[in-house]
Amino acid sequence: MKKLRIAQVAPLIESVPPKKYGGTERVVYNLTEGLVAAGHDVTLFASGDSTTSARLISPVSTSLRLGRKTRAPIIMHMLMLAKVYEEMAGEFDIIHSHLEYLTLPFAARSVTPTVLTMHGRLDTPDYPMFLRRYGQMPYVSISDSQRSPVPDINWVRTIYHGYPENLFEFNPEPEDYFLYLGRFSEEKRPDQAIMMARACNVKLKIAAKIDPADKEYFKRRIAPLLDHPLIEFVGEVDDRQKSVLLRNAKGLLNTIDWPEPFGLVMIEAMACGTPVIVRRCGSSPEVVTHGRSGFVCDSRQEFIHAIRNIDSISRMACRREFEERFTLRHMTSNYEKLYRELISGSSRAVIVPAAVRAGEIAA
Repeated sequence: MKKLRIAQVAPLIESVPPKKYGGTERVVYNLTEGLVAAGHDVTLFASGDSTTSARLISPVSTSLRLGRKTRAPIIMHMLMLAKVYEEMAGEFDIIHSHLEYLTLPFAARSVTPTVLTMHGRLDTPDYPMFLRRYGQMPYVSISDSQRSPVPDINWVRTIYHGYPENLFEFNPEPEDYFLYLGRFSEEKRPDQAIMMARACNVKLKIAAKIDPADKEYFKRRIAPLLDHPLIEFVGEVDDRQKSVLLRNAKGLLNTIDWPEPFGLVMIEAMACGTPVIVRRCGSSPEVVTHGRSGFVCDSRQEFIHAIRNIDSISRMACRREFEERFTLRHMTSNYEKLYRELISGSSRAVIVPAAVRAGEIAA
């Protein structure tokens, strides 16, 4: 089939792939590599410290979170989008943006078709109103549940994230600990992971980053819980450390309490054969098959039951679920098919009427 000219537009907050924490940039990296391996001509717009097999165009030399020079994130992203759409759009068959709403005013007026993958939560104030203004643009959700705050826009596909099959090592014989991996934020509820591990008298390793916005939460709610012989605080980890922690854990304690759009850590654990114990919210019932790749819990008692019965889950079944649903091969193929559909049906830009429904802006 015809080779496609594809632009991938990534956030600038982290490099592609991220040095440590960073989900969206990790997805963009894997997808870009998968598309290049499939023979496409890919241009990646990302920070200059990114690593890629594609052509790299960088508006900043270093990712914004780790860079020494202070930058205005929105301005830098808008400058990158201006370059993509005002200078280079004609070079591409399709533009795939991972910048969500910032992209829309540019994409709606471009002859080159754009597809937008929505990586974040959509239930924040005013966000649905803005998306509906550009409701006919092609949107990709990363789980069906992600769509629920704004179901009435042009969702063209749900495409789950995927990893290379050999990236995470399967381990049939874990060590004697559970793992919490992610961020220290109230919506992730690491405090509950700690308290349930203590209640079940099991060891828990905690590998998590502390964002500036979460420092007070960490100091007030988490730090007092860490001084316990069952709890080991590892801190923020890189990819190598993460892989070791995941494959050696008996189970992943994912005590989220928010509408998680996807949750990469769940499929990372499954790729290692590590069962996932997760709260029923957001994407978790779509990603984890209850009783096969882990437990989807509705209460504290169900979490405790899952921890105590973790050995009833086959680690090989967890790995098979990853291979059947969440590989890079699946993700790349699904996006390729979607690109070709959009290109064949997009001879001109889709412009949504400028007026939004009466009263929405005032509200």
